[in-house]
Amino acid sequence: SARVSSGPWLSLSFVLTDGASHVVDSSELAFKIAAQYAFRQACEKANPTILEPIMTVEVNAPPEFQGSIIAQINRRKGLVVSAESGHDVVTVVAEVPLSEMFGYSTDLRSITQGKGEFTMEYKTHAPVQYQVQQQLAEEYKKKQKAEEK
Repeated sequence: SARVSSGPWLSLSFVLTDGASHVVDSSELAFKIAAQYAFRQACEKANPTILEPIMTVEVNAPPEFQGSIIAQINRRKGLVVSAESGHDVVTVVAEVPLSEMFGYSTDLRSITQGKGEFTMEYKTHAPVQYQVQQQLAEEYKKKQKAEEK
């Protein structure tokens, strides 16, 4: 099976190129079974990818903490988009996977002595890293086998 996680399938389209109806063996159930089989075949050939939400994160803090903030964003698999320094505040804008943002508020307070703050909003979905997809697929397969028993 091409199924790699329990999440929904997105952005699918199919074109039916051929089909016939016969009085003897055509029924609603027969067409549903044929559609399921065709869907499974197409998904195995499609090489599905797991997507994750990417957030735009804006961090504001005193300038002396800029290096620590950027290093922490990098550790969280983030991509720094911009860093602007003002007189008494630095603003760092980055794109970070949502899964890496858990616990960020505590970490930010810790490295900025409580002086840093951030906002976060959804930007897009992007493919997870290959190793993460492999791990999620293995976990899903183990769960499926356990449920079969």
